[in-house]
Amino acid sequence: MTANTTTETPTFLAACRSEPTSHTPVWIMRQAGRYLPEYRAIRKTVDFLTLTKTPELAAEVTLQPTRRFALDAAILFSDIMTPVEGMGVSLDFSPGPVVTNPIRDAARIEELRVPNPEESVPFVLETVRAVVGALPKDVPLIGFAGAPFTLFCYLVEGRGSKTFSTAKSFLFAEPEASHQLLEKLADTMALYLGAQAAAGARALMIFDSWAGLLGPEQYRRFALPAVARVIEALKPLDVPLIYFPNQGATLLEDVATVDVDVVGVDWRLPLSKVRSLLGSRISVQGNLDPAALFAPPDELKSQIDSVLAEAGGQPGHVFNLGHGIERTTNPDAVALLVDYVHERTER
Repeated sequence: MTANTTTETPTFLAACRSEPTSHTPVWIMRQAGRYLPEYRAIRKTVDFLTLTKTPELAAEVTLQPTRRFALDAAILFSDIMTPVEGMGVSLDFSPGPVVTNPIRDAARIEELRVPNPEESVPFVLETVRAVVGALPKDVPLIGFAGAPFTLFCYLVEGRGSKTFSTAKSFLFAEPEASHQLLEKLADTMALYLGAQAAAGARALMIFDSWAGLLGPEQYRRFALPAVARVIEALKPLDVPLIYFPNQGATLLEDVATVDVDVVGVDWRLPLSKVRSLLGSRISVQGNLDPAALFAPPDELKSQIDSVLAEAGGQPGHVFNLGHGIERTTNPDAVALLVDYVHERTER
């Protein structure tokens, strides 16, 4: 199955530009991966890191959900930490990312490189090219990267955390070094995303998974300038840019100052309120709670209706979850979600 479009511009890309569409497009964060039996079958034969670095396997995993569901976009299967290895960061996964030598001083930051993606991540670009060659023309590929602050959290903390207290403390204790690291990360991600676009990705998404750890003042001081630096570098590419500041309800007035096309939001704020904070220039993406996919079919439809009602029926809405899909989700619920969004919004 593939998504339908009645115009030359794929529905997803039109919605990103706040243009009228034949239906509200839908895709799902982490749609390629852990909840699909066909993905789990591949993972039985290969570890996660090898999977992300083997183009034929990463391409297959990227394509799996587009074969199963009438999704309006595909998203590259990779990991947000992939490009930082080329900067000179040693990584392991057990199961989440672990930085062998966390970055805690200016000297270590000075050593980091801003690598050429063609040299540091050729496997990612090969995956992009393979996926684009296999996708229907009306299903564009989304390339992605982690936002500078989110990557900063992992590089300084050394591993995943609920609070990233070491990384946050570094912001306050070493503001100049923090800015230096964030700028290097921004420049690396801009090159990385630009290379994905050159390889055929037709939209680019920046995941700021830990933006919500910051209050507005520290967000404006550190995270916002870094992500704005990435976006400014990418604007000449003229592909839709999506920014997802997770748990960022208190940050949206500041997010509205960034020149992105789409802002993804979690389920903690109704889309009507999100639109009022972002203004009419920016499209919105979201924001069904992933837990709703565990509801009985009628209740799931009711939850979908609520999101669509909050979006207001106007152009500029990409339907998505408010976070990545849970690994125990039944794929049948995803099929219901995708088909029901299309059915309810067909125009």
